[in-house]
Amino acid sequence: MAAFSSLTDRLSNAFKHLKSKGKLSEADIDGTIREIRRALLDADVALEVVRSFTARVRERALGTEVSEALNPAQQVVKIVNDELTDILGAGVDRPLNFAKNPPTIIMLAGLQGAGKTTLAGKLGYWLKDAGHTPLLVAADLQRPNAVTQLQVVGERAGVPVYAPEKGVQSDGGDAVSAPGQTSGDPVKVARDSIAFAKQKLYDTVIIDTAGRLGVDEELMKQARDIRDAVQPNEILFVIDAMIGQDAVKTAQAFDEGVDFTGVVLSKLDGDARGGAALSVASVTGKPILFASNGEGLKDFEVFHPDRMASRILDMGDILTLIEQAQKQFDEDKAREAAAKMAEGEFGLDDFLEQLQQVRKLGSMKSLLGMIPGMAAHRKELEQFDEREIDRTEAIIRSMTPAERRNPKIIDGSRRARIAYGSGNTVSAVNALLQRFDQAAKMMKRMSSKAGMGGVPGFGGPAMGGGKKNGKKSKKKFKSGNPMKREAEEKALRDKLAGKSSSGTSGGSAFAKKPQNPALPAGLQQALDANGGELPPNFGGGLSGLLG
Repeated sequence: MAAFSSLTDRLSNAFKHLKSKGKLSEADIDGTIREIRRALLDADVALEVVRSFTARVRERALGTEVSEALNPAQQVVKIVNDELTDILGAGVDRPLNFAKNPPTIIMLAGLQGAGKTTLAGKLGYWLKDAGHTPLLVAADLQRPNAVTQLQVVGERAGVPVYAPEKGVQSDGGDAVSAPGQTSGDPVKVARDSIAFAKQKLYDTVIIDTAGRLGVDEELMKQARDIRDAVQPNEILFVIDAMIGQDAVKTAQAFDEGVDFTGVVLSKLDGDARGGAALSVASVTGKPILFASNGEGLKDFEVFHPDRMASRILDMGDILTLIEQAQKQFDEDKAREAAAKMAEGEFGLDDFLEQLQQVRKLGSMKSLLGMIPGMAAHRKELEQFDEREIDRTEAIIRSMTPAERRNPKIIDGSRRARIAYGSGNTVSAVNALLQRFDQAAKMMKRMSSKAGMGGVPGFGGPAMGGGKKNGKKSKKKFKSGNPMKREAEEKALRDKLAGKSSSGTSGGSAFAKKPQNPALPAGLQQALDANGGELPPNFGGGLSGLLG
């Protein structure tokens, strides 16, 4: 979500000074609104959208929901989150409109350079993954090599392409020099593709149309002619998230010209300010259906206004992360890995398998970016080298099966051989083995103390809790604070004597109480065992293992 990084930082700074205040004055709210207004304008959000947004936030912030709240600062953040969700299209988000009688016809429209051709391949891949049989149609016969590009994208996505015309070619074969002209009839291509799809039983047709460097009547006429010829179920307006203030003007022109039914945001991974996303849905009233955030075929997701607002406010997007994990992870293998962790038998072979499953979810940067509060660690995220995962995988693959199962047998000569075989240094191999050993010990300790079933991400019921070979593991916790240690020992003596720990006679004033009753029991125990903080390398040790 690089497109919103600057906006996230500015909004986070706007809320900082509110956290220390028990009650907010009108001056405090006005100061916060002023910072929010500057942040939105700096992000290239349309002026009329900024005005209406800040007016609604101010009206609600001065109302009773903030003045009577136990935590006014959090209430203001909630108001901003609600209003952000609203301008991103709350209540109008919906799935694609599929035809009752196939094929479903989807037409793509937008300016040249917005990413329509690449998006056609991503949409085709997404539909194919969902069980559909899509067909891509090359109706952009004007831009040089557009037909060839769509054929290459379709081949990568494993989706067939209907391309009876070659279009303009840069090698001079059928090149057309006059602007606005084509080497074939795009309307005929679009019309014939529907008959072809019915004949070959394709249930979805995605038509890639021509774009221009700017909005003009020739562009709109061609788009209208294709629309009238095929009567599409969906007309998706593809807009570049980096377009800035011009987004509103362009969106309104296409809405009037072809009456599009939905919006697709492309290039959200760019370093632009991202104001287009906050402007288009609000001004046109048309829902944003999809977002494209990279060059890969899988860098494509359904757009959820509430989740996007949560990301912008640095509150993460755990729901999307969970959905991706459920889709890619093998539950049986996850349970098997959890059992091995509990028994201390988790080897490098198992770690390699888990690493490969994580890689299916996408880049580590995008995954970590969905975790709440990661904006404060953006520099570390930006410096993270995705190739570090490749190097880790190369080191493990250079080991023998016996070495992966039991890393303790890897001596100096073996480390030198592994380093040479993987193209790494011996110190890199040593560092990986050391971090893996630390992570394995930590995971075994967590499984014996808390029970793996109580820790999110490991699945399944508790793996025996603190029992091993029929015996209970002993727990020895001694505080470094003399008064707290004495209180803990007294509580233990009272418990052994059969005295109640409730009321005034039992318990300790220094005893650590759960800070969040909603946490799973196993996770709460793990937190208590580590002084109320998450253990290092929590979550399988991936972050620690990758350096």
